[in-house]
Formats: sequence, structure tokens, C-alpha cells
Amino acid sequence: MSKVTPENVQSAVNILTKHTDSKLLTHLNACVHCGLCSTSCLFYKTYPETKYIPGKKVDMVSSIYRRYCTVMGRTLPKLNNARELTDDLVDEMVDELFGACTMCGRCVKHCSIGVDIPFVVRTGRRMLAAMGAVPQSLQATVNAALETKNNMAIPEEDFVDTIDWLAKDLEDELGVENPIPLNKEGAELFYTLNPREPKFFPLSISAAAKIFFAAGADWTLSKDMYDVTNYGYFSGNDAHARQIAQNLFEEVHRFGCKTLVLGECGHGSRAARWEAPNFLRQHPDFKIITLIELLESYIKEGKIKLDKSLNTKKYTIHDPCNITRNGGLFQSLRFVANAAVPELIEMNPTGIDNFCCGGGGGMLAMSEYNERRLAVGKIKADQIRESGANVVITPCHNCVDQLNQLNHTYKLGVEVKSLAEVVADALILPTTEKAD
Repeated sequence: MSKVTPENVQSAVNILTKHTDSKLLTHLNACVHCGLCSTSCLFYKTYPETKYIPGKKVDMVSSIYRRYCTVMGRTLPKLNNARELTDDLVDEMVDELFGACTMCGRCVKHCSIGVDIPFVVRTGRRMLAAMGAVPQSLQATVNAALETKNNMAIPEEDFVDTIDWLAKDLEDELGVENPIPLNKEGAELFYTLNPREPKFFPLSISAAAKIFFAAGADWTLSKDMYDVTNYGYFSGNDAHARQIAQNLFEEVHRFGCKTLVLGECGHGSRAARWEAPNFLRQHPDFKIITLIELLESYIKEGKIKLDKSLNTKKYTIHDPCNITRNGGLFQSLRFVANAAVPELIEMNPTGIDNFCCGGGGGMLAMSEYNERRLAVGKIKADQIRESGANVVITPCHNCVDQLNQLNHTYKLGVEVKSLAEVVADALILPTTEKAD
């Protein structure tokens, strides 16, 4: 049975025509086909085929716009490179817009005129979502978040058990009761997690709790809605992205917290801080800050003290795309890292020009593209190997997971740690601080 019907074609075309400003048309028509974006893309560098050039993705979406939204495209489509939405084209869009793009934005930095290629790619994904053509594994991740309020469908009982286990260990170490407060009403800080933390990396939760203890922070986790991620942003379904964002914002209101602290997740930080106001059509009435910025303020204000000599290895930083290139936190990330480690070796290239790890854009959630994801990740693996570092720091748990898989696949022999873990390793706890 055909996936393309008149009804879902119209739904897809509506995405192209029902826009409120000229941004989409500007970027659809701005590409000059110079090809400068090609070598910026880890997919094209790995698979040097024309279809993997970022600008070709723009042209794909633009060709559909011309076919359905212009007179020339409707009357003389072949002369105008206007393409009709068919089953074959939908399959091509899914493979190239979902399976061959992490929406990392590196191509934008190398574009001669600044075409927002990830924006166009997400527009294409929105069209596919309207047609019910989101890859099954990515949609399952979104569905889990909608149904259980966390993308890994962790039952509340299991989450609470994990927190209780971590808290008991911390009570002995810190000498305080309730070191990981749950559902604390009126707390200053509402902290969030990537569900990969309670599922696979629970010690990163302990690391954050130690830091909050040392800083004397008034904070809480929610038992029900602690998930910082929003895979609706990657699937292209704005209704789903809106609901996930609303669930998080409502939970902040429920506990009367003044500041939402976005845990270590690149796309989660972007989705909650920059995209959610667009999804919800309103600005939040509370402050939103990333854990990186909070750590930076704690260090600068003397709320926590670090002894970098406690970290004895060589460290490098992997920059999550939505934290550094698209989030502007290059300096903040390095300020915190340099305060916590004795030797920081930059990758080449670094910062806003650093390569994506290959797990972004929902790639890590799409098992259909595991082989391709690990293949394009070799670029990052080579960067890590060439740095000579023993430990890779990254403030994103999706990146942590992808980097661990690259570590295994390419036998890098490194440790991968979150920023909170590295800071906690250097932390001078108030209970153990030596008097002058």
C-alpha cells in the first residue's frame, strides 16, 4: 500500500505554506550550490556521494516547495526541478533527512551565505512527521516520553529505588540526610536528568548531588518528570515536542521552583531553553540555566572549591553541538573544565568547528542507522586518538553514550566522563576541607 495519499501530501505541503515569516522561503531559495558545505559534513566526508552534501538536502525540500507552491513548478515541473511527493521520494527523504544528518550545524558555519541547513532539514522532518513517516525507533522514543514522561520508559518505582541507593551511599560520604531531595516543594533549583543517567550512568547523579551539597544549594528532582530531553524536536512533530516541553514546565510550576537547571544533554538544553518558547508560544516565568553555567557561577563566586591535582590524567573536551556551536557555551565549558583538571588538550579542530560525535539529531535513538552512525563517528574517534588524552569530557549524556560506543568500536582506550563527574572528582567537600 502506498504511503503517499492526497491527504498526507496536503499535510506535508501545509508545513511549507503555513509559515508566519519569510525565514523558510529565504533559506529554501538562498543556496547558491557552491558546495562549501560538503567537506564540513561528517556524512559526506565518510560517504563522498552527492546525496550526502548538506546543500542537497536543502535542494530536496526546495524542490517539493517549487512543485506544490509555485506556478512554474505546478505547470512545468521538469524545467524547474520540481519534484512530486511519491513513495520513492519519501523514502529518500527519510534516509537523508533522518538517517544522514545530525542537525549539528557545522555546515552553517562553512556556508558562504549562512543558509540554516538544520532548520530546513527539520522542516523536511516536520513534513515527514505530518505524513507518518518518522523512523519507527525514533517515534518509539518520543512515544515513551509522552506516555511515561521519560524517553526510556523507566517506571517511577525503579527511578526512586535508584535514587534511594545513591542517596544512602552519599549519606555515609557526606554525613547528611537526604542528599538527593525528591519532590521538594519551594526549592530554588529544579534539576533535570537525561534518563540515560538513572538507567546507565547513575554516578553522574551522585556527582551533581555532591556539587549541590558543597554549594549549599536548595534543589530538587521530580519523581515524575525529570527528563531534560525532547525527542519531539528531532522527530519533527511539533505537537509532541510541545507536549514534552509543557510537561517539564508544568512540573517546575508544580513545585514552585525559581530556576530550571538543564542537565547534561545538548539537544535537551536547546529544546527547553530556545525551542520550547516557540512550541508553547510563551516565555517561561522562571529562569532557565544549564548545569555548565551554574558550575561556572559556583566556581567564580567561591561557592565550591576545587583541587585540580585530584584529577591526574590528560583530558580533552568533546563539544556537544547544541552546547557549544549552537548554544554559545564554548568559554563557559572551558572555564569549568580548566578549573577542574590540570591538563586540557584541545582537539583539532575544536570549539564551534569541532565535529559532531555522530549521535546527535536523534541518530542514537534510531537503530536503523547504527552502522552508519558508528562509521561517521570515526572522524571523532580519530580526533580523540590524535589528542593523546586519557579522558574525554563532554557535558551531554547522548554524547557520552556515542563516545563510549566509539571507544569500544575503534579501541581508543579512553575514559568518557560528564562535566559534573570531573568537577566532583576535584571537589573539596566542606566536611573534609582542611583549616588554614
